[in-house]
Amino acid sequence: MAIFITNTATGKKEELKTLEPGVVKMYVCGPTVYNYIHVGNARPAVVFDAFRRFLEYRGYKVIMVQNFTDIDDKIINEANEWGVDFKDVADTFIVEYWKDAQSLGLRAANFHPRTTDYVKEIVDAVGKLISKGYAYVAENGDVYFSVRKFEKYGELSGKKIEDLISGARVEVNTLKKDPLDFALWKAVKPGEPNWESPWSCGRPGWHIECSVMSQKLLGDTFDIHAGGEDLIFPHHEDEKAQSEALTGKPFAKYWMHNGMIITRGDKMSKSIGNVFLVREAVKRYGKDAVKLFLLSKHYRTPIEFSDEILLENKKAAMKVINTLNRFEEKYPYSLVPKRDQFMNDMESRFIEALEDDFNTPKAIALIFDLSRDLNKAMDEGNDEKSLKIYHLITRVFGNVLGIFEGGVKIGEASDSEKIIEEILKVRQYFRKEKNYLAADQIRDALKNAGISIKDTPEGTKWERNMEVDQ
Repeated sequence: MAIFITNTATGKKEELKTLEPGVVKMYVCGPTVYNYIHVGNARPAVVFDAFRRFLEYRGYKVIMVQNFTDIDDKIINEANEWGVDFKDVADTFIVEYWKDAQSLGLRAANFHPRTTDYVKEIVDAVGKLISKGYAYVAENGDVYFSVRKFEKYGELSGKKIEDLISGARVEVNTLKKDPLDFALWKAVKPGEPNWESPWSCGRPGWHIECSVMSQKLLGDTFDIHAGGEDLIFPHHEDEKAQSEALTGKPFAKYWMHNGMIITRGDKMSKSIGNVFLVREAVKRYGKDAVKLFLLSKHYRTPIEFSDEILLENKKAAMKVINTLNRFEEKYPYSLVPKRDQFMNDMESRFIEALEDDFNTPKAIALIFDLSRDLNKAMDEGNDEKSLKIYHLITRVFGNVLGIFEGGVKIGEASDSEKIIEEILKVRQYFRKEKNYLAADQIRDALKNAGISIKDTPEGTKWERNMEVDQ
């Protein structure tokens, strides 16, 4: 079956037909590294990591690029506040980004270019745009792209030049020939980091970096350009214009954009101050709950963020996790099941959902259905069916979406699990000594900490309580 995705440039659902058979070249706009990433930043990272996994699962070789913007006004301002070089700020938050990415189980892209590593190439590209008549040098050494010179400007966002009003989403600047023009190169200001160019000592504008890095690593034309929908205009519109003006070729064949995270009616943004950091979310709700939240709605739709909604996702995740834990305790050395029609049918339903514009809500609903079926199969003592369902959830569906992947308690227990097991040994000692008061106090203390225990003929079993924050 073919894979269909919604192309922002056309507004239509289109069949994915790659430029090179069996290969997908994909560029995803990454973070500006001046602070910790928040849940809004994480949505494109999670969505397009999962989409990449799906493409690989369907047999494609994916070459993925995700950049780090490591020179920017916000980075410079942060460095001035710290009293350090801008590189120290960028390096610090790139390291912190990787910590958060690891906590979410995100895979690294094939390339993670940094803007400052491509300044020479950016200067070369700006020079070519000037020589082609698409850009001009202002009297202070800034270089601007002449929007009206590019006839297809607005093709991606659907905006018409005549409808764009000066001052609305456009920086007013008397150095420009036209208010709509945007900066390719910014002349240095006192105290700013800068590089040499034929026009002035300065630094790259925001949009040109992605054009240069994507085309250097993926070619003049590549398959998919992805990012948040807030980047469609002006960032991606400007990228498209300058790239196609530079090469005379189409830039990206398909554009994919995810919807925003909405809090109290506004998109989640550091500038607004309504952010919820990824590390806080993972600590409070767990990795799988955060990823369920980000994948539970179609990637193109906005998601309302609240503590209550995250808690609901945590409860849903814990139901699946507890079911998988139950299986792993019952079958600690499970084998790979022999495929049959049941497994083929389930996998086909999963594939069909994701082939249809990456419909993760439908795919996740299938995981929850299978989780309920797994509990039922274990209750009935149907070991063969239990193994098949467990394998589908963890080894197939979980690996593709990056949730519940590979099981939950396979391998060494975490430090917290080891501590719980030791506490239960102490409680068991008190029970053997008939000191039920002390045993009950331990039980109640564990309950208050979010751990439910149950005494069975096979021993004491425990699970995390979904109603208590961890």
